[in-house]
Amino acid sequence: MPKHIQYLFNDEHFLLDLSNQRDSFAQHPSLSFFTAQADFAPYFYDNGPYIQNGNLALFSLSEDTAVGTHIYSLNGTDPEGQEVRYGLAFDPGSKQYFRVDPVSGNITLVEKLDREKQDSIDVLVSITDGRSKVVERVTVFVMDANDEKPEFQNMPAIVNVLETAQSGSSLFQVQALDRDTGSGGSINYYLQGAQSSLFSIDRHSGVLRIRSGETLDYEKSKTHFVTVIAKDGGGDFNGREQFMSSSASLTINVLDQQDTPPSFLGTPYFGFVYEVSLPGSEVYRVLAKDGDAGNPNPIVYSMDDGDDGVFGINKTNGRITLLTQPGNLKREIFNIIVRASEVGENGKLLDYGTTPVVIRVVDLNNNPPTFYGEHGPQNTFQLTMNEHPPEGEILRGLKITVNDSDQGANAKFNLRLIGPGRMLRVVPQTVLNEAQVTILVDDSSSMDYEKYQFLTYKLLAVEIDTPERFSATADIIIHLLDTNDNAPKFSSDYYIARIPENSPGGSNVVSVTATDPDSGRWGEVRYSIYGSGADLFLIQPASGIIYTQPWASLDAELRSKYNFYVKAEDTEGKYSLAEVFVTVLDLNDHSPAFNQNLLEKTMVIGAPVMIQAVDEDAEEPNNVIEYSIMKADPDNIFDINTSTGEIVLKSYVKSMAIVQNITKQKECVWSVVVQARDQGQPSFSTTAVLKIDITEATQLGGGPLSTFLMQSRDKPLQLLAMLAGVIGTMVVVTVTISTATFLRNKRSNRVLPHRRVRRRPPKPSQGWSTWTLPRPFGQGRGGQGDPADKGWGGLGSFRPQPPAHPPPPCPPALPPPASQYHWAVPTVSGGVAVAAKAKRKQRSKEDLMNKALVSELKMRLEQKRLQNQY
Repeated sequence: MPKHIQYLFNDEHFLLDLSNQRDSFAQHPSLSFFTAQADFAPYFYDNGPYIQNGNLALFSLSEDTAVGTHIYSLNGTDPEGQEVRYGLAFDPGSKQYFRVDPVSGNITLVEKLDREKQDSIDVLVSITDGRSKVVERVTVFVMDANDEKPEFQNMPAIVNVLETAQSGSSLFQVQALDRDTGSGGSINYYLQGAQSSLFSIDRHSGVLRIRSGETLDYEKSKTHFVTVIAKDGGGDFNGREQFMSSSASLTINVLDQQDTPPSFLGTPYFGFVYEVSLPGSEVYRVLAKDGDAGNPNPIVYSMDDGDDGVFGINKTNGRITLLTQPGNLKREIFNIIVRASEVGENGKLLDYGTTPVVIRVVDLNNNPPTFYGEHGPQNTFQLTMNEHPPEGEILRGLKITVNDSDQGANAKFNLRLIGPGRMLRVVPQTVLNEAQVTILVDDSSSMDYEKYQFLTYKLLAVEIDTPERFSATADIIIHLLDTNDNAPKFSSDYYIARIPENSPGGSNVVSVTATDPDSGRWGEVRYSIYGSGADLFLIQPASGIIYTQPWASLDAELRSKYNFYVKAEDTEGKYSLAEVFVTVLDLNDHSPAFNQNLLEKTMVIGAPVMIQAVDEDAEEPNNVIEYSIMKADPDNIFDINTSTGEIVLKSYVKSMAIVQNITKQKECVWSVVVQARDQGQPSFSTTAVLKIDITEATQLGGGPLSTFLMQSRDKPLQLLAMLAGVIGTMVVVTVTISTATFLRNKRSNRVLPHRRVRRRPPKPSQGWSTWTLPRPFGQGRGGQGDPADKGWGGLGSFRPQPPAHPPPPCPPALPPPASQYHWAVPTVSGGVAVAAKAKRKQRSKEDLMNKALVSELKMRLEQKRLQNQY
C-alpha cells in the first residue's frame, strides 16, 4: 500500500500521510466530517520485478520486442470496491513508447525500442476510482539485443611499410566498436582473401603483422590490399542467436630499398661477326636495369673475361664493338662475361650483376649449291632404260655431284627429288659441302612404258640453316623402253550372246575384243575358242568375231544354252580368258499336238474330263497353250478351262434326266471340236474331235473309303501319296509310343529280361475271328483268293494277334497297278503321245544343264566382284 495519497478536496490538493493519519487529520479540523466518512484512494499491487502485472515498477523490456506487442498489465484495486481506471503519461518532450487500455490495464508497445539510443524510459502510471487518482513514477529498463554491427574506427586506411621490414613486425592496429553489450559487444578480427598468407592479425587486439617466415618485396609487389573482418561474439535477437560482422580494406604500400642487384634484359645474348665486318662495327648491345625500380641507381658496363682484346664495350650504353679485322680472330666462338654495376651518389660502384654474351664468327653465305656432271656444272641429266627395273637398282648412267663452297652451316643443304609418284629416291638426303648424288629405283611397278614414255624429275638442293635459303635445281629425264610386260585383256570377263534358232550356218554370234597395251609385235592379239560348248562355233583369229559353223543347225528345243571360253594371246604366249554364254532364242515353229485327232472320253455327271495337247517349242509364250471349244453337238452344253483343258458340263446339267431331255438319242455320246492354240507369234493351232459318253456315278459299297477310291481312280499318284502319308503317320506314332514307353520304364527302374521272350501265336479256338474287309473295286482277275489280293496288305483277310486291348487296324500297302482290275464305273483318263514324253524328258535334261550353267556363271561373277573389292 502506498504511504502517501494525493487527493482533491474543495478544489485543493492534499497529501495524506497514511503512516501518521491521526496527526494529519488533527492538523485539518475541518476534515473531521470527511474522516468520519473517509473515501480511501485506489492503489496498485506491487508484485515484484519479474511479474507481468502490477504497477510496472522495475520492469525491463528487450529492445528487439516487436511494435504492437502486449508487454504488461497494470493491476490495482480500490478499498471501497469501486471500479478503477488506468492511465499512462510521459514527461513533456519524451517519446511515448507505450499505450494502456484504461479498463483492462493492458500496456502495448507502440514505438520501436533502441537501447543504444535510450536504455531506460520514465513512465507515470495512474489509477483512479473516479474520485481519487493515484499517480506513480516508474522506470522501464530497455535490455540489449545483438542488433548492432561492429563499426571500424580507423579504417579504411593506408599504411606505408619498408620492404626490409622484419618478419613478424607490427604494421597497424585495427580498431572497431560494437555498441551492444555482453558477448554481442565483444569483437574478434580476421583477415579475408589471399593476403592472409602474407599477413596475420591478432584476433583480440587487432594488431596487423607480417606473418612469421614471410617478407615483403617491392620488386614482386608494390601494393597489398588486405580485407579485415570484425565479428562480434553473437547474442540473442528475436529469439535466436545472431552474429554480426563488418569488413574494411587496408592498403599497404611497400617502399623500395636498395637491396637488389642490376639485372639484364632480353637474355641470353648472341652476336655474330661476319667475314665482311669492319673494325668499330657494332656486334651486339646489352641492356641492364637496377633491380630496385622504386629508387634506381645509374648503371655502368664493363667486360670481365673472354674478349681476348678484340672486342670493346661502351660503359654507358652497353654497345659491344669489333676492334680488329675478322681475319685476325683466332676463334670461331667467343664467350664474353659482361658486368653491369650500380653507381652510388659519390660515384662508388655498388652492387652488380653479370651475364654471358656469345659472339660467333660466321662465314658469309654467298655461294649457292651447284650440280656438276662429268664435264663441269650441269643442270640437265638424261638416261635411257627399260621399263620396270628391279627395285633398289642404282641408275648408274647418271653421274651427278653437288657442291656448296661456303663453310659450316652455310654449306649444309637438303636434296629432294620432285616428280611423278614415288618411283625414284635420292641418296643422300642431307649434304655438307659436297657429295656424290645416287638415284635409286623405289617403285618398279609404276615405271610403266604404257603410262610414261619418259619421266621428268627435278633434283632440288636447298640450304637448311641459312636466312637466304639458297637453292639449285637440275632436270633428270629418263626415257623408258617398252617390254612385253602385259597380257591381252578382254573388255569384259564374260560375253552374253543371243541367236535365233533358225539362223543359217555361218551367222555372226558375238564379237569379243581384247587389247594388249604393249607396243609393236607384243601388242598383236590372236583369238581362239575352246570348251565343250564350242563345237558349233568358230572365231576369226584376228578380229575376234564368233560365228556358227557352216553346217551348224540350231534348235532351241534340243539345246538352248551354250558356253565356252575364248582365249586372247600375244606373240610371246601371254594370254587371258573370257567366257562366252550363247542363248538360242526359241521361235514359234511347232504347232500344239494332241496324241490323236479323235478322242473318246467318258464323263461322269459332276466330274470333268481333261484333254491335253503338247507344244514342242522350248520357251514361253511359244509353248503356252490355250484351249477353246470350236463346235459342240449339242451346242452350249459344255464349258472348257482355257488353261488346263478341263471340260465340264454346264451347271444346270445335274442328272441324266436333264441329258435325256436335251437329246432324243438313247446313247448319250456327244461330239466336241476342241482347239489348242499357242501364244507365240505367229500363233499356231490344232483341233481334235472329242467323243464324250455321259453317264452317272454308281454308288458303291464300302463307305467313305470306297467313295474316295472311286473319285481318285484317275489320279493314282494322289492315291499313292495318301497311302504313303498314312503309313508314315503310323510309323511316327509307333516310334513315339515306343520311345515314351522306354523312357517311362527307364525312370521307374524296371528290370527288363535279358533273354528274348517268345510268344506263341493264338489258336483259332481262342475266340479270335477273322477280319474281312470288303474290296471296293470288285474281284480282280484272280477271282476269290486270287494272289493279286496279297498286294493290298490289309484289304484282304488276315488274323490279328490278340492284344490286351483291341488293336488299331494296320495301314494298307500300296495298291497294285490299275491295269490288274476291272473298275466298276467308267474311268476318265487322258493319254500323252510317246514322242511327246520323250521330248519332254529331253527338255528337262537340258533345263537342268542350263540351270547348272547359270549357277556357275553367278558364282564366277560373285568371285570376280569379291576380288575387285579386296
